Amino acid sequence: MKGYVFHGPGQSTWEEVPDPDVKEPTDAVVRVDTVTICGTDLHILKGDVPEVRPGTVLGHEAVGEVVEVGTDVRTVRPGDRVLISCITACGRCRYCREAMYGQCLGGGGWILGHLVDGTQAEYVRVPYADLSVHPLPAGVTNEDAVLLADIFPTAYEVGVLNGRVRPGDTVAVVGAGPIGLAAIATARLFAPERIVAVDLAPTRLEAARKLGAEAVADAREAPEQLVADLTGGLGADVVVEAVGEPETFELCTRMVRPGGRVANVGVHGRPATLHLEELWIKNVTITTGLVDTHSTPTLLRMAAAGRLPTSQLVTHTFPLERMQEAYEVFGHAAETGALKVVLGGPRREVVPVPVPVPEA
Repeated sequence: MKGYVFHGPGQSTWEEVPDPDVKEPTDAVVRVDTVTICGTDLHILKGDVPEVRPGTVLGHEAVGEVVEVGTDVRTVRPGDRVLISCITACGRCRYCREAMYGQCLGGGGWILGHLVDGTQAEYVRVPYADLSVHPLPAGVTNEDAVLLADIFPTAYEVGVLNGRVRPGDTVAVVGAGPIGLAAIATARLFAPERIVAVDLAPTRLEAARKLGAEAVADAREAPEQLVADLTGGLGADVVVEAVGEPETFELCTRMVRPGGRVANVGVHGRPATLHLEELWIKNVTITTGLVDTHSTPTLLRMAAAGRLPTSQLVTHTFPLERMQEAYEVFGHAAETGALKVVLGGPRREVVPVPVPVPEA
């Protein structure tokens, strides 16, 4: 088969690689129908994630069809259309028992495209399939479902839930890329008073408006002052960091009000300064985290009900074999306007589920 292989910082190719097979009784092999590229993949290519060894197939998000399962797999079988989660869970260790699957001690956590071969290929082996793939409702398209493998659970869990967004809050989201936009969309579920989006790119700020941000700000034009003006000088109740740069993290700590929360979602490749000389007196809570994907079943039900604007984030589509071109488009989003790129496509008809109409 072919896969997108990391060969070191700045080096990657779509090339022939060995076919995966079942190695453990809990494995499943999935034919990849639809896949996407994550900002974390760009961090890997920059060399920000040194644990990824040269020769690894990248990718941790996909939708596909199960073609083979190990003898211990109970929840899926060959022929099932499934969502592959970005997080693998053994289901037995202390962290998995607490639904902290991202910290799995039994060989799971974030391993696809990180510690083992990932999803940006024609086929992928998924360890611990019972907890790491999700059968898909018939009415959810591949293009919609693939966005629930990572960005929506990450934005919702690490941004919105960790930030404890509440009705009436002012929420500032720094970074209006795919994760930031998903944070805006899922923060709206909690009825905040307003959402402020901060970014450098006008196209992303416009996308933020369409997804529900009441105010937008250019990151170069003192967005903390805009937030202060909107809140009577208090600052934001919740600030979501969705970039992963020292400057944006420090901006978040300037925008938050005393007693507020900063939820860091961005992947950081460099140290950031924590200004405790200013923050120690402000009762500020700062959270970090890797997504656990415990919310994926809930998000899948919401997608099936049409409650998540997943398709609005997809700006470019490609055949699977044009992976290199897709990376170029996604990696130069400021020039291309890319939000989320999706590769592949549906290989079977998606049948909408009829909604029963109650009798009069």
